[in-house]
Amino acid sequence: MRRFFDRFKYNGLFVKMFIVMVVSIASVAVITTWTTINTSERVFLETFSITNSKVVEQIKSNMDAYNYAIVIASNNVLQSGSIRGFLTEGDGNSLSQMRAYYNMSQQIKRIHSGLDAYDVSIIVNGVNGRSFATDRTIWPISDKALRSHPITDRTLSEPRKLHYLYDDANVSGNPDVAPTIVASKALLDRTTGKVYGSMYFPIREQEFKRFYESFTSLGNDVAVMSGTGMILSSNRSEWIGQPSEQLLNYAKEIEKKGLPYMDAEMMDKSHVILSTYLQSLDLYVVNVIDKEAAIGQLTDTDAIVLTVMIIVAAALIIVFLISRRLTKSLTRLVKQISTISKYEFDHEVTVGGSYETRQLAQAFNSMLAELQVYVRELLETQKGQRNAELEALQQQINPHFLYNTLASVKFMVQQGSKEKAAETINALISLLQNAIGNVSATITLSQELINLKNYVFINHVRYGERIKMNYFVSPDCMGYHVPKLIIQPFIENAFFHGFNQKSEGNIYFMASKDGDSLVCEVADNGDGFDMGGVDGLPLPQTSRRQLFAGIGVKNVHDRIKLLYGEQYGVTIASEPGEGTRVKIRLPLIKG
Repeated sequence: MRRFFDRFKYNGLFVKMFIVMVVSIASVAVITTWTTINTSERVFLETFSITNSKVVEQIKSNMDAYNYAIVIASNNVLQSGSIRGFLTEGDGNSLSQMRAYYNMSQQIKRIHSGLDAYDVSIIVNGVNGRSFATDRTIWPISDKALRSHPITDRTLSEPRKLHYLYDDANVSGNPDVAPTIVASKALLDRTTGKVYGSMYFPIREQEFKRFYESFTSLGNDVAVMSGTGMILSSNRSEWIGQPSEQLLNYAKEIEKKGLPYMDAEMMDKSHVILSTYLQSLDLYVVNVIDKEAAIGQLTDTDAIVLTVMIIVAAALIIVFLISRRLTKSLTRLVKQISTISKYEFDHEVTVGGSYETRQLAQAFNSMLAELQVYVRELLETQKGQRNAELEALQQQINPHFLYNTLASVKFMVQQGSKEKAAETINALISLLQNAIGNVSATITLSQELINLKNYVFINHVRYGERIKMNYFVSPDCMGYHVPKLIIQPFIENAFFHGFNQKSEGNIYFMASKDGDSLVCEVADNGDGFDMGGVDGLPLPQTSRRQLFAGIGVKNVHDRIKLLYGEQYGVTIASEPGEGTRVKIRLPLIKG
């Protein structure tokens, strides 16, 4: 992965040029393809809409012919005296009833002959309870059910109108009734204006579908819809018998505005809607065209995209080769410059390639000669400055600490505690010996532990033993080396800032190995503080009056990072009232 990023870095100019060309070529290809496909789709849809308008007109013509045949048949039924007599006269002798039935049936058969082109039945139902049907299998409904059927109610509510209504098992409650379209009209006496019955012309939806079925295809659907929005017939079986207010609104808008077609969203798809209104039938013939399906039959989008991709790929290969050739010498120079700045600072770059590249290489070599001298001097200066700063910090033994310690020794001598005074002097001498010395020297953890104990001993002499000190050091860590005075500043902070509110407590020093690291911890159960400081080391500023040396907590953290790297250093955690825990992570260093 690193090698990949290095190659990307060295070939930055080439990559940027190539990306610009890729984006440009791809953008042109996408825009051209999109424009071509959309133009083709628009032209196709306009042509398809014109063609389908003629198809809709043909469907309308077929249905008008059927309606005309129904109108002729209904008028013949109304004009037939034998039919009116059969449906209105009361019960007589059997002979007269048979004669009336025979005359009526013959009359209806003659009328039905005008409907032979269609698989349709004629049913008449009179107010006297008599009825007759040419074919009960088309619409298998009983006379009793027919009298209370919603179709009959609708027919009698508008007796002068020819109705086209829908019936199926759900509407009639009869499981034997298949989807059926029923033309119905009341039998009205023209002289008296009284209704003496009703007539029905049922046709199965499957038969009715033949008027338009040959004009449908995938994505090109037809629906015959009543004026109330009920879909009476469709090549889409799931639409039949379902109300569609949305489709009705589209059909009405097309009719009202005289639109040739309309773009609409239906069922989460884009459609083209064509519609014509059959006023004599009070029906809408609606042609619903699925754009995606219709266009998919015309254009092979996948093939177009594949062709464009092949052309783009070929263009990109040519651009790649040309761009690579133009930038190769410059890339080689950049790689040499990057390598020299990291690993071979005293080497010059090779002069070669195009004129521009040669001029850059010569200018870089001239600059490099001067830069080498400057960098060498700067590194030496920084190294000396860093050592001087650390040495100065280690030499900053606070005179107040010495004065107060010696004053305590004087007081112990005056009190006759000569042994304790001598022990205090020895502890101070040991501290001074370790504090003053080689800045880069390290000491073992065992020696640092002795220094800590000496420092704690002096503090106990000066301030008493209200704060206890506890040591928990793993024996296998004693031989590892640590920088001088690396732990003492945290013990000092705990002594002088950890117990301002609490009168007594404990400080714990712990050391153990953690993988490849030496982890030293200084913890106390003192006051604690709110973590909100700077650089993740929010300890209080230490009073100069109390310090043993001028090395602060921030200095310790920076010193560790400077010596050993970013993965080492100091982390602090504290809670008000709970105490503070300082973790110092160092590398494992043997003497």
